[in-house]
Amino acid sequence: MTSERPGTSNQAQGIETELPQGAVVYSSIVAFLAWVVCVYDFIMFGTLLPKIAEDFGWATATSTAIATLVSIGTMVVALGVGPLIDYLGRKRALIVTTAGTGLSSLLTGLTPAAIAAPYLTLVRAISGLGYSEQAVNTAYLNEIYGTRKNRGFIYAFIQGGWPIGVLLASAFTALLLEPVGWRGVFMLATIPALIVAILGLKLRETPRFLAMQRIRQLERENRHDEAIELGRRFDIDVHHVRQSTLRQIFEPDIRKHTIFLALAFLTNWIGIQVFAVLGTTVLTEGKGVSFGSALTVLIVSNAAAYIGYLCHGFVGDRIGRRLTIAGGWIIAGAAYTIMLFGPNAESFVLTMYTIGLFFIIGPYAALLFFMGESFPTRVRGTGASFVNAMGPIGAIVGSALLTWFLTISGNNMVLSAFLSGGLATLLSGVLMLGTRDVKDPTQAEVLPEDEGSAEAQAT
Repeated sequence: MTSERPGTSNQAQGIETELPQGAVVYSSIVAFLAWVVCVYDFIMFGTLLPKIAEDFGWATATSTAIATLVSIGTMVVALGVGPLIDYLGRKRALIVTTAGTGLSSLLTGLTPAAIAAPYLTLVRAISGLGYSEQAVNTAYLNEIYGTRKNRGFIYAFIQGGWPIGVLLASAFTALLLEPVGWRGVFMLATIPALIVAILGLKLRETPRFLAMQRIRQLERENRHDEAIELGRRFDIDVHHVRQSTLRQIFEPDIRKHTIFLALAFLTNWIGIQVFAVLGTTVLTEGKGVSFGSALTVLIVSNAAAYIGYLCHGFVGDRIGRRLTIAGGWIIAGAAYTIMLFGPNAESFVLTMYTIGLFFIIGPYAALLFFMGESFPTRVRGTGASFVNAMGPIGAIVGSALLTWFLTISGNNMVLSAFLSGGLATLLSGVLMLGTRDVKDPTQAEVLPEDEGSAEAQAT
């Protein structure tokens, strides 16, 4: 959707240039619910892995090896979601990723004991569909919101489904594990995922994707002038539409942006793995915080993370998302560094940890929307999914780096957490500054043909 000149029609070749408000609200609600249920399934496996290992008699090394293989499988599946978004459609991709999450939960609950390890390694790779639902939301809602004001702030509410999904996974696991067992917990998770996938059937496809489909058809029919004219109406570059979308994100015009954004995402996930996923270990072994207090701070900090989403979404609309993300991650790296090398007083440690989580997680509301608006329409899904797939890689690297530094430092957790997670978090903020600075079209009256439009900057 783009700004229209006064007096022009709100349709081009039968395609609406802007959806009605009711469709936008419905899309936001379904996208939020889809992200919540996908996070629920994604987090639940890690939460229940100790119980699964106990049931099958796995050693700790076996559990961690399976978790690593699952992360690799998640990354592979996530890479395949990008072309799905750009060729099958934003709406259909949301339905597929959400239904895939339900399938992942169901098959996990049906794990046969005889082949549990290889079976789970393959089945849980399907959860890469659920992890990639945020990339679908990135492409879908960026186009649905168009040039509406405060669109980054609105998107922050949807991205806030992450901490809500985490808290729901923890709560329902605690409530249901004893009566139905870990298998039952996974199988029950299938129901909400399928309900949301059904709700997705009533979603409207984005005008930009419909226009992109039509442009591809016109190009196949060698009606190039008509394709260019339609592209002009929807602010879509048509010069590379016949190339593979994965190849296009490394074309000279956007290669630097893709590389810096992917590296920033990957290095930030190293920090997340060390300080968020392995946070209890760092707090208890590195700073002497009691396990009970560490669990409490994880709950409090997840609530703080949700507020962080809203704050960074709001600030990103005003000063630009690139600077908001970079600044937040640099502050997070500084907070974690101060926490590690500062006093061991529990109140001080927990305060700095919460500040760190606020600024490392919160910018993802701005980041995911930035990913959508910084790639052109023709590769928006592929670009967002490729960058998103760096998350599992960062998680694997984060665990490996922390283990390596602990080994060579004689189990010095403070130094190891800084060298692995602290420096990586700071570096991620610096790398963000190497990405393209995309101007929000709501901050300047930009017309589709203007060189300053978001699409023009991304092509």
